[in-house]
Amino acid sequence: MGPLSRYGGRLMGIGWSQDLIDHEDGLSRCGWPGTDPLYVAYHDNEWGVPEHDSRALFEKLLLDGFQAGLSWITILRKRDAFRRAFKGFDPEIIARFNEAKMEALMNDAGIVRNRAKIAAAVSSARAYLAMQAEQEFSDYLWGFVDGQPIVNRFTAREDVPAATPLAESIAKDLKVRGFRFCGPTIVYAFMQAVGMVNDHLVGCHRHAACCSPMRPARS
Repeated sequence: MGPLSRYGGRLMGIGWSQDLIDHEDGLSRCGWPGTDPLYVAYHDNEWGVPEHDSRALFEKLLLDGFQAGLSWITILRKRDAFRRAFKGFDPEIIARFNEAKMEALMNDAGIVRNRAKIAAAVSSARAYLAMQAEQEFSDYLWGFVDGQPIVNRFTAREDVPAATPLAESIAKDLKVRGFRFCGPTIVYAFMQAVGMVNDHLVGCHRHAACCSPMRPARS
């Protein structure tokens, strides 16, 4: 989940004490990664970069579901373990997970052991495959923003919304299609993370960089 989403008046998943941080490398960054090297690398290299690969988008949506109620840094630190447990987030494999496999995942200390979230991942994989039979997941998602990132120009963390009417519409449509753990707050944070919306603060060195580049689809 994108770390900027707010819940109950505070930022979802992170304690963010300032708008921007000036780092030792001379660059100003959004305040939410603090100075944690893993978090800073995620902020600089992934968060807000337009992602158009359907499988990568699927992985991110599932991880955002697992992050619900937790901090994103917790998921980030467990991401490699999640990728191993969920077979590289291959939807065809996940869609075939049975009760025995889900029970085995409940014993995997490397991931978030929540039965409802694991079952939701299986349901979402099946929904993803059904959609892929009709259109690319990437085309479906990016169609909501006409194929281009929504570029916001927020200057302070309190300006960033928890969700938007568009996120609510996407969340509703995903739910109808069978996706789970994808409410409006999760969806908006997902949109931030995959670059459908650019919510880097304008003083952050990544704001301008995320206005136009696109991460190419994997072959």
